[in-house]
Amino acid sequence: MSRVLVIDIGGSSVKLTAEGQAAPVKVPSGSSLTPDAMVAAVRDAIADWDVDRLAIGFPGPVKDGLPAREPHNLGRGWVGFDFARAFGKPAKVINDAAMQALGSYRGGRMLFLGLGTGLGTALVVDGVVAPMELAHLPYRKGRTFEDYVGKAGFERNGLRKWRRHVADVIERLSAAMVADEVVVGGGNARKLRLRRLPEGVRLGDNSLAFQGGLRLWKRR
Repeated sequence: MSRVLVIDIGGSSVKLTAEGQAAPVKVPSGSSLTPDAMVAAVRDAIADWDVDRLAIGFPGPVKDGLPAREPHNLGRGWVGFDFARAFGKPAKVINDAAMQALGSYRGGRMLFLGLGTGLGTALVVDGVVAPMELAHLPYRKGRTFEDYVGKAGFERNGLRKWRRHVADVIERLSAAMVADEVVVGGGNARKLRLRRLPEGVRLGDNSLAFQGGLRLWKRR
């Protein structure tokens, strides 16, 4: 039976999951991580896993199945990197927020916001996922949305102000995207109080990135 390896590349760790594995495995990430180093670390971590296809969530724009821009929170060398060639297996690559959005989708017009080292954004409409790059649009005082709701904004402003900014950003982007529902995921989503968020918002789960990776291979 064919098995999909899902690779979710983040700013603090790279999470690996495959069908039939008891729990995800993490390998270190960070501002110096290059694609070659990531491939080597993943190969070591899954040496005894039997997988034949890959679904990869990349923290940046993807075009024609390859990274299209260097990520803000990792090392260099990602643009145009061919994961299928590097791993020697068929690979589908998608923006990491889009992959978790696809796994979180239940119907209608859904906006996904991923709160982690940065801000990931994606829109899913009638089952079709559209990766978006809203994080670096201007927000306040010459800073971007990501500057306020990403890790740097949390550390600069503290929990209470960060929560207020998150709620405000949700309202603004939800209105702009005419969303039926907003899903907030990513590592920092757990810091929110759902009852303080606007109506029509639910918290996601990072494990749904795995479902998104599987759905990538199920789509025609």
